[in-house]
Amino acid sequence: MTDYRLSKLFYDLHNDPKLAAEYRGDIVGFLDRYGISPEMRKAIMTDDVGAIAPHVNAYLLRFYFQVRGMPQPEFMARLNALADKSKQPHKEAAHG
Repeated sequence: MTDYRLSKLFYDLHNDPKLAAEYRGDIVGFLDRYGISPEMRKAIMTDDVGAIAPHVNAYLLRFYFQVRGMPQPEFMARLNALADKSKQPHKEAAHG
């Protein structure tokens, strides 16, 4: 399910360089303006692509990590790791 507040934050940061600079200067204070949940705050503060990705549009996710300064190869590696993880077969509990 998408998170409107998170999407709005990412959209605003992408479209307003002044806001992006302000965000980089005080992430914690900036997040207060958007009412971001504690769980999502933690994901944002730790650059947890996997926790954030299900809650925003893929384009906004990429824009956000550009603002955050994450190099493209690192971002793609994290996305690929998520995709690889989702393709792994689930281990079933042993019955005995």
